[in-house]
Amino acid sequence: MARSNFSWKDRIRSFSYAFNGLKIVWQEEHNFRIHLIAAVVAIVLSYLLRISPYEWLAIIFSIGFVLVSELLNTALEHLADFVCQERNPNIKRIKDVAAAAVMLSSITALLVGLIIFIPKLLLWCSLVQLF
Repeated sequence: MARSNFSWKDRIRSFSYAFNGLKIVWQEEHNFRIHLIAAVVAIVLSYLLRISPYEWLAIIFSIGFVLVSELLNTALEHLADFVCQERNPNIKRIKDVAAAAVMLSSITALLVGLIIFIPKLLLWCSLVQLF
């Protein structure tokens, strides 16, 4: 493969492809929208509860982990459907494993959120009861 010269125009164009991918997933994937709504809730809760910088890192990485998993799962599903339109047990296994990756990333993010938010919410509830 021939090596091409660096081009800002090509770099900018690559961002347009990435944003187009986000647009496609937003329009077509209900689970992506659900994960994005959960991400917004986590960010708002993080702000309101004034979590520490390290907790912010955990929340941000958890959100990214889930969203990237969902994007890769969607890409894999589209590729599998393109390669094999008829029902195929091997394709089903591939899709199931990719879906399991999303599920595990979601469970991991949920556990991170619970570890960070539950103590702060319990403290907040106990302070509210004092008043």
